[in-house]
Amino acid sequence: MNASPPRGWQRYEPSDSAPWDLQRVVHLHRRAGFGADWEALQRDLDEGPDAAIDRLLNPQQDPAFERLAATIGDAATASGNPNRLKAWWVFRMLKSPDPLGERLTLLWHNHFATSNRKVNNLVWMREQNDLLRRHARAPFGDLLRAVVKHPAMLTWLDADSNRKGRPNENLGRELMELFTLGAGAYAETDVAAAARALTGWTITRQAFEFRESRHDDSELTILGQTSPLDGDGLLDLLLARPETARRVANRLGGLLMGEGAIDHEAINSLAAGLQRNGLNIGWGVETILRSEAFFRDDNLRTRVTSPAQHAIGALRSLRLADSPPSSLLVAEWIARMGQDLFYPPNVGGWTEGRSWLSTRTLIARANFASALAEGALWRSPDEVDLVVGLPPGSGPIVERLSLLFWGVAAPDSVPALAKDDEPTTAEAIARLLSLPDSTLG
Repeated sequence: MNASPPRGWQRYEPSDSAPWDLQRVVHLHRRAGFGADWEALQRDLDEGPDAAIDRLLNPQQDPAFERLAATIGDAATASGNPNRLKAWWVFRMLKSPDPLGERLTLLWHNHFATSNRKVNNLVWMREQNDLLRRHARAPFGDLLRAVVKHPAMLTWLDADSNRKGRPNENLGRELMELFTLGAGAYAETDVAAAARALTGWTITRQAFEFRESRHDDSELTILGQTSPLDGDGLLDLLLARPETARRVANRLGGLLMGEGAIDHEAINSLAAGLQRNGLNIGWGVETILRSEAFFRDDNLRTRVTSPAQHAIGALRSLRLADSPPSSLLVAEWIARMGQDLFYPPNVGGWTEGRSWLSTRTLIARANFASALAEGALWRSPDEVDLVVGLPPGSGPIVERLSLLFWGVAAPDSVPALAKDDEPTTAEAIARLLSLPDSTLG
């Protein structure tokens, strides 16, 4: 990584005001993954921030896991059952040796929101998910080109009906508004011209094809530049714009930084750095994770976790993924909490942050906590060992679990759990995962 990070993203060095303590180790794993078990937390606490971050950025390869995941994915798509495809992704999130990669896949799944409700093709939805994963840390241009030329996106945004003389603006509009520039950075005339540049993009034999006979090769004016553009030229134009770099910076900041913990100047500085580094997503992620800003007090436990992060994080932290629960049931609970994988609500995806929380979804989170604690996520509840992932010691079970989940012995709402009797492990897990603190990561 560049020895001189962008302004506002100075490198983190542990200090008296921001020590490398258990709370910050937990924070790193909750933001950049799905939490971590006690053994991993203690290892990273001992070895320091650089080693911990290196492991997240450069995970060990596990060919056996990838073969098993591929087998499960093949069976899911062959079944024609979308619930099995959701379960495949849940399995990956539960067991992957690359939790940061799965978090980034979730991020791009929302950025390039595509729903099987319209695509209606599990093979394409799985292919899109895999390409999001492959390009999750790549230059953003590589990711963008792969996504917008894939049949899932072409179907989702009606690109097949976009042809010379009969332009369809859906792909051109979302390409500008959602995928690159952002709202307000273009005019309606730019959208109309972008649609014409994209004419000729279609699907033939289940794959992308450019049909020159359908393409409008007229001179077009887009964002003040006039030339005969095709779709690839349009992508080059959009990727070169500073607004696109700022949009990527905002996405990465939104993933890793809490609400109110990042200002416009820092985003602009990160965006400028991204432009200098070819919009490399991995560079942006590393810049944030190694920064002083990431580990500041005002960035700790200040971001509402998504349903997937909430559910997978609880299971991985408690090491319950070691004897995996039913991925089908976990996917169902994630949907109840407001995030139906492969079925985002619209082209804008899910609204994140505090929008994840409502009376209905908070009740669903509390019910999920009870189901987890009671073993209802497993087909054989008697085999579930809730003790396996507990921090060692003889202290109160609530405090030991608090250390595991948040890195502190007693978040503000934990005293409300005090009772005359010591709760069982299951009761303590259910209570803690129902608290307001449990929604924050």
